Amino acid sequence: MTDATEIHQILQELLQGQRLAVLATVAAEEPRRPYTNLIAFTATADLKEVLFATPRATRKFADLTATPHVSLLVDNRSHRETDFGEAAAVTVLGTASELLEPERERYQAIYLAKHPYLRDFVTAPTCALIRVRVEKYILVTRFQEVHEVVPAS
Repeated sequence: MTDATEIHQILQELLQGQRLAVLATVAAEEPRRPYTNLIAFTATADLKEVLFATPRATRKFADLTATPHVSLLVDNRSHRETDFGEAAAVTVLGTASELLEPERERYQAIYLAKHPYLRDFVTAPTCALIRVRVEKYILVTRFQEVHEVVPAS
């Protein structure tokens, strides 16, 4: 059994420690099927928001503009047998939107604190900084223990 403090700690470790996530969107065009992308992300300290960057001329940007409901998968698997007992994965459900000035500057600093090597990419005029307002986390530990967490408002 995992208590609330342990669940919060696992979420913090996953969201602060991992650099990449799988983003799932719904295709903007027919057939409207799920589409996944590997993204570099960061979460805000209060875990209420997740940030990532993407060029505006991409399928994922068109998808999340048409349908802003997204999910992200973040995990700590090591591709070993021990993952079945030790790995943790969290699905982040939320609503995505592009950050515009003046908010963008503050969130861009948060993003670049984790990914300083992406400065040229993120600051390019063709790149959008996306904020996902988290509605729910679904955390799976020990292969089958499922916990749902709604960030405090």
